[in-house]
Amino acid sequence: MRHKFRNLKLDKIDHAIIDSLQSNGRISNSDLADKVGLSQSACLRRVKSLEKEDVIEGYVAIMNQTAAGLPDNVFVQITVERQTKELLTEFERIVKECPQIMECYLMSGDADYMLRVVVSDASDYEKLHMEVLTTLPGVSQIKSNFSLRTVTKKNDIPFNL
Repeated sequence: MRHKFRNLKLDKIDHAIIDSLQSNGRISNSDLADKVGLSQSACLRRVKSLEKEDVIEGYVAIMNQTAAGLPDNVFVQITVERQTKELLTEFERIVKECPQIMECYLMSGDADYMLRVVVSDASDYEKLHMEVLTTLPGVSQIKSNFSLRTVTKKNDIPFNL
């Protein structure tokens, strides 16, 4: 499978734009242009091009989980009984619809999927476990781990490492 961005060439100005927007998505175009050394119109063209090419996928406000009443993270490993296209498609469709499942990854290794779910407490997770996770199609095993605290959580994607 060929990667969509393989032939995309980002220069140091693109990197400066991306770096600035990752740390402050609300920066004005005028301030961004000054910061990266471009005219306002050239800067806006670059940003629009990065958006059009899906290098920049969107802009969001990051909500504080505790303020939302969902302070706990639970990492859930799920193994399915068989990996058929139909079963995986249905499993993933249901997972995408559950608002408490923040992330879901198809994995290699012992588990087929890794989920990060947000909950208010253990009883909230128990309810999610019984009403959603155990009813997912094809599930043969569920392993859950509660996070004790977040050590680091990053939103900025590094580039040119």
